[in-house]
Amino acid sequence: MDIERRKKLASSLGLALNFLLAAAKIAVGVIFGLVSVVADGVNNLSDGGSCLIALVSYRIAAKPADEDHPYGHQRAEYIASMCIAFLVVALGVELLRESIDRVLLPEEVHAELAVFLVLGVSALLKITMCILYRRIAKRTNSDVLYAASLDSACDTLATLTTALGALLCRYGLKADGWVGILVALFILGQGLKILLDASSKLLGQAPSRELLSEIKEKILTHSGVLGLHDLKVYPFGPHKVFATVHIETDASEPATVTHELLDAIEREIGEKFGVELTAHLDPVALDDVEAEELKEKIFSAIDGMVDGMDLHDFRMVRGSRTKIVFEVGVPFSCPKSDKEIYEDVCRAVKVFGDFETVITVERE
Repeated sequence: MDIERRKKLASSLGLALNFLLAAAKIAVGVIFGLVSVVADGVNNLSDGGSCLIALVSYRIAAKPADEDHPYGHQRAEYIASMCIAFLVVALGVELLRESIDRVLLPEEVHAELAVFLVLGVSALLKITMCILYRRIAKRTNSDVLYAASLDSACDTLATLTTALGALLCRYGLKADGWVGILVALFILGQGLKILLDASSKLLGQAPSRELLSEIKEKILTHSGVLGLHDLKVYPFGPHKVFATVHIETDASEPATVTHELLDAIEREIGEKFGVELTAHLDPVALDDVEAEELKEKIFSAIDGMVDGMDLHDFRMVRGSRTKIVFEVGVPFSCPKSDKEIYEDVCRAVKVFGDFETVITVERE
């Protein structure tokens, strides 16, 4: 079964089960006057709506690239996750309000066997759905199904809490409103987590350190690669990832040889990681002793100026006045501005001669 069919099957199953659970819980909650059970049922209703949104997003995300969207439509899944989150948060706020009203104006309620039967079946189904969603999400790298898995886990806990509240009500304790508050808070926390995760990916969330490390290691295994820098990864959806990198090679090697090396690296990264890599060649003149010595001196001078600073793409352009060109990489966490770093590095370079400096400061 292909990826899209698995995702659609999981969401369709969730749609049917959540609507059935919602109908059963809301019915018994209304019959026996248990606001916490109604809240749990409305939570399942929102889950059903989430599955419906997911199904629509899969259809949009599966559309091929076109003139207006040359990188495809896979980010539709992130938008769907945000829609789900807004729906969950809105319902959580409303249920919290109703539960607070029940705490302030408590009512006598009685939980019969039917209530516990419905809640017990719900908990079993939800934990099963959690496991199913998690497995399919891992195989398909679907953010929507990861969100659904987390949702189902929280639902299981919320349902068990609701059952505890119903049990307390059965023994005369007016705990229904308090349990409703707990369930509403579960729902709100879940919605906010999904919202933050989806919005972060839409804004261009950084790739995992593991992926960056694995790509670097794989590139460095190739004979002829002296080093690399400026590896940047750009996700355009769960299954659409682009990357660029600068690869240093011996400048004395023929262009055809280095071109074939870069092509081989791009193909391998695509096959192993599913990443469309574009490699930029940075030729290094290994026989330019003067440039190498100056590079080492400058690196030693600026070493420690900023934690994690990296010097690369260094070259000398000789003329009536020698030009020094290189890039300085600094962490995003560095408190100094790019202008301050540039001025500090320029001062350090001037110590070694009256060079014209072309320095680019990059955040990594």
